[in-house]
Amino acid sequence: MSRKILIVDDLHPAFKLKAIELGYEVDDRPLITRAETIAVIGTYDGIAVRTKFQIDREFFDAATNLKFVARAGAGLDNIDVAHAEERGVILINAPEGNCDAVGEHAIGMLLSLANHFRKADQQVRSGIWDREDNRGWELKGKTVGIIGYGFMGQSFAKKLSGFGVQVIAYDKYKTGFSDQYVREVSMEEIVKFSDVLSLHIPLTSETRQLVTEEYLLHFKKPIFFISTARGEITSTRAVLDAIINGKIVGAGLDVLEVEKFPKLAEQEWYTDLVNSGKVILTPHVAGWTFDSYRKISEVLAEKLSAIA
Repeated sequence: MSRKILIVDDLHPAFKLKAIELGYEVDDRPLITRAETIAVIGTYDGIAVRTKFQIDREFFDAATNLKFVARAGAGLDNIDVAHAEERGVILINAPEGNCDAVGEHAIGMLLSLANHFRKADQQVRSGIWDREDNRGWELKGKTVGIIGYGFMGQSFAKKLSGFGVQVIAYDKYKTGFSDQYVREVSMEEIVKFSDVLSLHIPLTSETRQLVTEEYLLHFKKPIFFISTARGEITSTRAVLDAIINGKIVGAGLDVLEVEKFPKLAEQEWYTDLVNSGKVILTPHVAGWTFDSYRKISEVLAEKLSAIA
């Protein structure tokens, strides 16, 4: 009896080709809906998904033959992990595939904020030549605080190594991880010494709304704030208020509590967000490059080989 995999999202062909090589029958249906998937998933051994829909209890109840879920990305927040474990379903993901993309994106946001790239570009295009208003900050000598030292945090730290900064990191679930790129510290040291704060943690019940007004008040110095993790970790209103009161010098947000239009434009903080000259926004693309598109599928293929 053949083993079957259903691909429900747009994945690089590397995953499909490897699965076929391993003896799987692969149905590549990137346009399939959630309802259509639930109707047929009972006949499949595995599913490959990005962010198309939630793999929740209803889904698992229909997936009576499911052996694994391959998540083409870093996080597992669109999967009911607890129920998967109850069912004995193996979960594989690919943070190794897009960690370089995330690290580079965070670096780009930080450099842009520190040097007023967005504002300066807009002013020159508008006929304004103002050097003093666009005086920037050098990174050398600054302290960069990282929350979460998994693949993403490590990538960011490595890419900072040439800038002459002090890099410190806190990770609630890891210890003894100090290396040539970072020094492990407590959260108290993060808030005391950081000139830059960058988030590299998954979305969990513990991290949801971690960054609030109260959290930001603990920082001893004004900071640049970078978030390439998950939007729900951060209160957007708290970030905007911290910019107003000087706690945040500038913010780079690749992720937001609510993403995609029209719902995003309906948020009470949206107008203030888009009108802030101290925020750089990107549409959840930090880990989504032409290179990571391929690498994610390659990593998933390797991990599929390990469980095949």
